Amino acid sequence: MRVLPQPAWRARAAAHRTRVDHLIGPYLEQRAAGSKHPVIDFLFTYYGHKPAQLRRWHPGYGTGLADAAEYSEFRGYQQIPTPAGPAWTADPEFLEKRRSTIEFIAGLLEATASRPAQLSCFGLHEWAMVYRTDDVRHQQVPLRLGHQGTDEVVESMQLRCTHFDAFRFFTPEAAPRNIEPLTRADQVDREQPGCLHANMDIYKWAFKLTPLIDSDLLFDAFELACAARELDMRASPYDLAEYGYEPVRIETPAGRADYVRGQAEIASRSEVLRTRLLATCRTLLTCRR
Repeated sequence: MRVLPQPAWRARAAAHRTRVDHLIGPYLEQRAAGSKHPVIDFLFTYYGHKPAQLRRWHPGYGTGLADAAEYSEFRGYQQIPTPAGPAWTADPEFLEKRRSTIEFIAGLLEATASRPAQLSCFGLHEWAMVYRTDDVRHQQVPLRLGHQGTDEVVESMQLRCTHFDAFRFFTPEAAPRNIEPLTRADQVDREQPGCLHANMDIYKWAFKLTPLIDSDLLFDAFELACAARELDMRASPYDLAEYGYEPVRIETPAGRADYVRGQAEIASRSEVLRTRLLATCRTLLTCRR
């Protein structure tokens, strides 16, 4: 057990909050004023990890914090005695309760990393979610090509989605057009490292392990999720010019080439983070009470 003195851990906690605020501070100010954002909201509404939780710094399992009584209010912590006084650290009992989750996450990350990246979906999952329906997900922004133009793009290309949590939002007319049906049961067998949503989900798997993992890893995963979400929505059928996003026009050969380049860059960054998170999971699984 390594115990950080209060000045050391407070400095690291403050640096973490500054890092978070630098990335999403303006968004949080707009959100507090009641504004909605079709790109960034997803990272907090769909994933359900609140900004206040993201700003909270955690050192990870095996590190104690001296004079940190406020951590007694946070889930997954315990107080331990040290020669210098009480300290707070991630609770081994909490680790035991989360062991099955860690095992699942490790298995999914390992299976995903074992496959070649597929870079031929062109972000059509967002198009498939509005195919032949007037019930679009982002009512506050228009479709770039209108309903008919959007449907024609879907009909002009093969849907190649490999991520169930995108596929499950396809319209009933779009789902049969996917190259294969997807189910929750075969998620581990289908995830692949080129998928933007699988790479965004590294953030989801990371925050599910809080406070057992350190906040540096968590925020690195959040930064990646932000970049993936931006590409995801720039390639979507929505007109986001009002929000400052230049479209990736996947309905054209040049736009598809741009998407593949961006997708490959996200996949490369994800490989590093997936490896880090998998290594952390494996280390946690070796720990016993």
